[in-house]
Amino acid sequence: MGSSVILNQMFLYLLLFPSLATSLLTTTTTTQCRSFCGTIPINYPFGIDDGCGAIQLRHTLNCTSPDLFFLTPSGSYKVQHIDYLKSTLTIYDPSMSTCSILQPHHDFLMTDIQTAVIPPSSDTVFALLNCSVDSPVLNHYRSLCFNVSSHSCDELYASCNAFRVFRLLTNSTPPCCFTGYDTVRYMSMNILDCSHYTTVVDADGMRGVSPLDWVYGIKLSYGLPDRGCDRCSASGGTCGFDTETEGMLCLCSGSSNGTRQCGAGSFTAGGVRSGCSMLTLLIGFTLSIGGGFMLLRPAGGPGFSSFIGSL
Repeated sequence: MGSSVILNQMFLYLLLFPSLATSLLTTTTTTQCRSFCGTIPINYPFGIDDGCGAIQLRHTLNCTSPDLFFLTPSGSYKVQHIDYLKSTLTIYDPSMSTCSILQPHHDFLMTDIQTAVIPPSSDTVFALLNCSVDSPVLNHYRSLCFNVSSHSCDELYASCNAFRVFRLLTNSTPPCCFTGYDTVRYMSMNILDCSHYTTVVDADGMRGVSPLDWVYGIKLSYGLPDRGCDRCSASGGTCGFDTETEGMLCLCSGSSNGTRQCGAGSFTAGGVRSGCSMLTLLIGFTLSIGGGFMLLRPAGGPGFSSFIGSL
């Protein structure tokens, strides 16, 4: 089959099957991953553009410049800091009660995937406030409450203007409970029978520190399996995923992506080089389709060119 015939057939295929050209162009489009949201760097496993970062954290972050938000079923939480060395992300709930402000209570909820890959860290404390004496954490599940650097309910209610109202309303010190995320994960605030909660990070550093000076927020600790992102980064790429198949991709600055690394030497998961050109793909498709028509032609019947001429 001569080169002129191949080119003529390629042109005809693009006219007859325009979706083919669109599909081939789509497979080589490179996703542009933003590396900052405001002043916060965005590196793997996070991404603020679809197809960037780890698939497990897809649609977890939203950048409304200059602010970055962590999204969960219960709301959007402003990201204060990401520590890539310690694999932690600290968020703050603007509608949460703190030592200086009392706000209506609500539940903090995460998806099952978020709970598995980026749960609240062990040094994040949930303080349940103004609890009923019938609260399950004061009775059958009292073991869920623990001591936090010798701090007490009396100290919390006495030190914080926002929480002092609980003592004024009851003329006593209502029970409270220092606990972990799993407690509020499995039992809503209504079941816990506590009117408010607050969260504090760095429980180990709270000893001798007044509630006025606690660091309020939620620290999340993430952990994901190694998928060879170091190799991708070393080749100049960014780890991401295919938005349709959700398979891992090494996002490159050129015209094509690999699954492990960028450059002419990149390989797909099956060990095949990913540097083939659009022309090579189209020629291969042309030959295979043209060959198919030749095989389907009955003996003595019209050839492929006759088939095209009849359209």
